[in-house]
Amino acid sequence: MEQAIATERGGYQDEACALAEQAQALAREHQERGHQAYALRLLGDIAARRDPPEGEPAVAHYQQALALAEALGMHPLQAHCHHGLGTLYARRGQGEQARPELATAIEMYRAMDMTFWLPQAEVVLAQVGEVD
Repeated sequence: MEQAIATERGGYQDEACALAEQAQALAREHQERGHQAYALRLLGDIAARRDPPEGEPAVAHYQQALALAEALGMHPLQAHCHHGLGTLYARRGQGEQARPELATAIEMYRAMDMTFWLPQAEVVLAQVGEVD
């Protein structure tokens, strides 16, 4: 999974997507639901960061990851999924959908003292608030 992340950050989105799909398939095959949730979130991130964003696949991946994360009690991953969804919606000009996702991410980041991601979500929420 780390290779997929590094590949995506290097700008090789197609290759990163293939690696993340492999990771997700292996996790599903071995019934490693936590790893499957992380792989689904990564697939959502990759689809959301494309130019233009692949909105429907990204939303589907984030929602699947979120459902697994909720079932498994993976609170940090839940916050990241809400952040990803909110950022995607903001990027697509969907402020009404972005606001609650970002607000949830911010609330969760604060509750877990995850200060690295908190300002990133706050900036996107402020931008969405200014647009509408």
